[in-house]
Amino acid sequence: MNTRLSNVRWHRSLLVGLMIPTIFATGCWKRGKGGTGIYANPYSFTTLAGRTGMRTVSVGGSIAYADGFGSAAQFGQMSGVAADKAGNIYVADLGPGAIRKITPAGEVTTIARTGGKSLRGVAVDQAGNVYAAHWDGLIEKITPDGLVSSLAGTTTATGAPKFSRAMGVAVDQAGNVYVAENETIQIITPEGAVSTLAGKEGTAGYVDGPGSVARFSVPVGVAVDAGGNVYVAEEANHTVRKITPAGMVTTIAGRAGVDGYVDGPADRALFHDLLGVAVDGERNVYVVDFSQNTVRRISPDGMVTTLAGNMEKHGNNDGVGQAAEFTNPWGVAADSAGNLYMAESQKIRKGTPFARLGEKRAEKIQQTVVGALLLLMAAVIFVVVRHDRRKATLVR
Repeated sequence: MNTRLSNVRWHRSLLVGLMIPTIFATGCWKRGKGGTGIYANPYSFTTLAGRTGMRTVSVGGSIAYADGFGSAAQFGQMSGVAADKAGNIYVADLGPGAIRKITPAGEVTTIARTGGKSLRGVAVDQAGNVYAAHWDGLIEKITPDGLVSSLAGTTTATGAPKFSRAMGVAVDQAGNVYVAENETIQIITPEGAVSTLAGKEGTAGYVDGPGSVARFSVPVGVAVDAGGNVYVAEEANHTVRKITPAGMVTTIAGRAGVDGYVDGPADRALFHDLLGVAVDGERNVYVVDFSQNTVRRISPDGMVTTLAGNMEKHGNNDGVGQAAEFTNPWGVAADSAGNLYMAESQKIRKGTPFARLGEKRAEKIQQTVVGALLLLMAAVIFVVVRHDRRKATLVR
């Protein structure tokens, strides 16, 4: 009796000992996901193309540039950046005044020379047409075949409506183009008709409300989501604004006139030099802070988090979260896969959610471990049952 009771206890102890690590591996493996450093959901940034320190001046004083693969490519001074549905990246290189294209493999080509150093923003539509915004008033369209034409504005005293201080540019699914320009957000139809969506030309301020009442102060970056909502990175007000298709303006993050660096609820978050803005398919909004050298996200529920960079240290190192170092990032774009692309001086950096990479590895390891433990449990149960049956036969 005592021997049989002892065997039962031993069998139970063995099974419990195998079940505990199995339960742990099944349900608790992912507790530590999220990455490294101080950021809860960091991005891992790598250099897609370009290299710091390669800027040269050609004969005549213009900034030299070179096409090529990866680090062999040379950029002058990048500002705006955009991504198409195939994963190609387009950047406004204001050094040589050129629109550059980077494939997913890192091949850099020049698709158009727009002339001068006034180039600021770039956008791309569903058909592959690229739009370029110039500080001196011209908005250009570049077809996939490389044909360059003026969509709106002019750099001369006569002609189409003239913009001034045009910065960021974005395009929606219907082909309407949005331009951040001289304290306003302008909209240009595919036919070239220009109207003011929000703000007042040349009048800086901070007011939320209907388009004609709203006021901006140095709007720079602009992005548009699938629903036609426009997002604006506002440098002087240190805020991120949202404009509905009807023209209603609200502040989605930051405090007007208060600069700083604070993550958390959007109404308490603080920013400094906001230049670039992007939005993904889930309406997460991404901004880059030029002087704080960081990339931050505003979630649909209004939480601001830092994804990468270190406001206390600029540099050129690739890495995860706080280990990634940036120097004066200007533009940011998001693709359909959740990756980010950042235009930073002479490099294009690619950011991937680190948690996503970690989860894939963890899931594979988890499946392997759980499978092995289950097989071991089945083998132990088989041996124990067979042992008890044999022993029972001998007793009889």
